[in-house]
Amino acid sequence: MKFKILNKQPERTIALVFEKGDDVIPILERFAKEHALTASRFSAIGALRSAELGYFDWERKDYERIPVDEQVEVLSLNGDIALDGDRPKVHAHAVLGRRGGSTIGGHVLQATVQPTLEVLLVESPGYLRKTCDRETGLALIDVDA
Repeated sequence: MKFKILNKQPERTIALVFEKGDDVIPILERFAKEHALTASRFSAIGALRSAELGYFDWERKDYERIPVDEQVEVLSLNGDIALDGDRPKVHAHAVLGRRGGSTIGGHVLQATVQPTLEVLLVESPGYLRKTCDRETGLALIDVDA
């Protein structure tokens, strides 16, 4: 993955270009840690060779896993980065386009790039913290933390 800082004030804007084979979520979390990102939002387009999406099953309080084992276009990938304890945590959702024009979407659990993924990330001049929601078991942004 390569990156370039496009703007430093008032909100830092960074372009990240992922390469073939990159595993998006762990690389983005590592980048966030290395660059002390504590409250960011991002959007992306590109393509993936595979992914695993999730649909949150309210009754089970867990994600129903949706494997995507084919080349897909990233029509929309949006998310945020906030602190979960002392480490940055990525939360992302995507709509992926299949050959023939059908789509599939959900929470991004895993995504492998092919050939590229172009991400525009904007860091806010503050921080967001996630706390565990007792009802769902999920780490959710807590604006009071």
